[in-house]
Amino acid sequence: MHIGTTLTNYIIETQRQIQGATGEFTGLLNDIAVACKKISDLVNKGDLIGVLGSAGSENIQGETQKKLDVITNEVFLEALAHNGHVAGLASEEMDEIYKLPSDAPRGHYLVLFDPLDGSSNIDVNVSVGTIFSIIKAPEGVTHPTTEDFLKPGAEQCAAGYCLYGPSTMMVFATRGRGVQMFTLDKDFGEFLLTHEDVKIPEDTAEFAINASNSRFWEAPIKRYVDECLAGKDGPRGKDFNMRWIASMVAEVHRILTRGGVFMYPVDEKLKANGQGGKLRLMYEANPMGLLIEQAGGACTTGRERILSLQPEGVHQRVPVILGSKNEVDRITSYHAV
Repeated sequence: MHIGTTLTNYIIETQRQIQGATGEFTGLLNDIAVACKKISDLVNKGDLIGVLGSAGSENIQGETQKKLDVITNEVFLEALAHNGHVAGLASEEMDEIYKLPSDAPRGHYLVLFDPLDGSSNIDVNVSVGTIFSIIKAPEGVTHPTTEDFLKPGAEQCAAGYCLYGPSTMMVFATRGRGVQMFTLDKDFGEFLLTHEDVKIPEDTAEFAINASNSRFWEAPIKRYVDECLAGKDGPRGKDFNMRWIASMVAEVHRILTRGGVFMYPVDEKLKANGQGGKLRLMYEANPMGLLIEQAGGACTTGRERILSLQPEGVHQRVPVILGSKNEVDRITSYHAV
């Protein structure tokens, strides 16, 4: 019986093509896969094991944490901190970077992660996910500082997400090697390759934005959305569909699968609260930006390429516009007018 290509086999075969590879990166991706399998099981069981609802606490961004935010964060720390593949970890759910126990073996990578993106949807059974970003630790550094994590997104070695929906899917990109999708066979217990070298169509007739913020949008975003809503009778000469899931993993997965554009721009409300954007550069924008670019799409703030930004802090927020290249380029050009 044909098994197919497992995530482990795929990584090993890719590693063989890289001169000087030691297997440490393979081990790290396996650690992440183990964490995601555990989280998938927790998400699927939900109320059966009492993990839904609020945890009664807030994260560093002042957002109410769900029980699963806290639990999945611990799952990720446990899966990655003790196997000798990382030198340090950073989580969206933690105020400071996580320093490994003094007796834990050190590796050559730093991992930043959002353990449960879209967790506001978890109680209503909408798809959520885990996002991760991998960068090289500075040579010889075994006790990294916050500054060691602050690398532009273009320097990521790899990034990806795990989507917990009707099926569980691991999607990742290594720099220069495209985007691959693996689907979890729960009976078999392995992620199997189901979509190879994913490409995003350059053109689309679908966009995603939180329309409830329309009264706060800047002029370029208002112009773009108004043109889309005008449909075939407007300046674009074609009808558009609008989507909004409020789970970035689900939004990006749809775009990788069939194209589209996703927007969470800066607006007057965010500016009034002293925020440069809604989404986190290090935990959301950078890893998703790498995936989108590796699949032939584009990812900008509306004014500049996200992967070129020099981070100022691990919890920095930025505007995000990503997806089909021609639409992202159009929106970016409107900001330049």
